[in-house]
Amino acid sequence: MASKIQPLGDRVLVQPLEEKEVKKGGIIIPDTAKEKPQEGKVVALGTGKRDDEGKKIEFTVKVGDTVMFSKYGGTEVKLDGETFQLLREDDILGILS
Repeated sequence: MASKIQPLGDRVLVQPLEEKEVKKGGIIIPDTAKEKPQEGKVVALGTGKRDDEGKKIEFTVKVGDTVMFSKYGGTEVKLDGETFQLLREDDILGILS
């Protein structure tokens, strides 16, 4: 489904990982009170950024990587009932192993 979106430039399409239901003291936290997930799986890469000399800068991440991204970075995109984050590579904080 994510193949319907092809990011441009240095943008990366990430599918956020579902946050596990958290129980504190036996209370189930409703979906509206849960924090936005900050981890996801890279599903598509853009065409790449170019430096001042016009040379293409390679992406640090690759499709399939699990990454941690900025809490409020990027744009949320919904496609066929699934939610994705469209981020600049700069919004990705690290690759999780």
